[in-house]
Amino acid sequence: MIIPCIDLQGGRAVQLVHGRKLRLAVKDVFGLLDRFRDYPLLHVIDLDAAAGSGSNARLVRELCRRASMRVRVGGGIRTAARAKRILAAGAEKVIIGSAAFLHGGVNDTFLSRLAAEIGKKKIIVAVDTERGRVLVRGWREKLRLTPEDVFPELEHYASEFLCTYVDAEGTMRGTNLRWFRQLRKTTRLPITAAGGIRSLREVRQLEQLGMNAAVGMALYLDQLR
Repeated sequence: MIIPCIDLQGGRAVQLVHGRKLRLAVKDVFGLLDRFRDYPLLHVIDLDAAAGSGSNARLVRELCRRASMRVRVGGGIRTAARAKRILAAGAEKVIIGSAAFLHGGVNDTFLSRLAAEIGKKKIIVAVDTERGRVLVRGWREKLRLTPEDVFPELEHYASEFLCTYVDAEGTMRGTNLRWFRQLRKTTRLPITAAGGIRSLREVRQLEQLGMNAAVGMALYLDQLR
C-alpha cells in the first residue's frame, strides 16, 4: 500500500533531502487532501514539533478533521495528553519518534504510560536510521542503537513501526530494499517503509515483504511510476 506523506514546516507542506535541505514547499496544504483522496491512508508529520522549533498543531488538527482517508500523525508527540488530543481530532494512530528513546535507550516509562492510556493499537513507533543507527530530535541526533537493538523492547508498546531510511530520503534515487529485507527479519510487527521510494517496482517489492510504502517526493513531483 502507498501512503502519501504531508510533512509540515512553517505552515507549509515540504519535502526535504535527508531531512535537512528544502527541496520543495506547498502552501496549499489542504489541496493535498484532494490530490491524495484516492489513498486509504495518510501520514501527517509536524517537522517543527519534531525538531522542537515550533508547532503546526492547528494545521494538524484541521487536516485530521477534513481528511476523507485515515490519518496517522507524528512529530513532537512527547506526552500522553498530546497524543489524546490528536486522536480526538480524528487521527487513527499516533507516530512516536524521539520520545520513544531516552538516555540512549528505550524510554520504557513513557511508552508504558502511553500504551496504558491510549492502547498499544493506537501507537506506531518511528525507528528512523542513517548509516544503520537510530536518529532522534528531528533526525539531528544519532544514537548508537540499531533497529535490531530496540525492536524487541518496542514491540511491547506499539502496533507497528515506521522505518525511514534517511540516507535516501528526498533524493529520488531509490530506497535500500536490502536494508528493509533485513529489518523484516528482526520484528514480527508490521513495518511501513520510507525514504527515497521512487517507483512502483519498489512499492511492489516492499509489498512482497509485507510492508507499506510511505512516499513523499515521488508523489509531489508526480514521478511515481
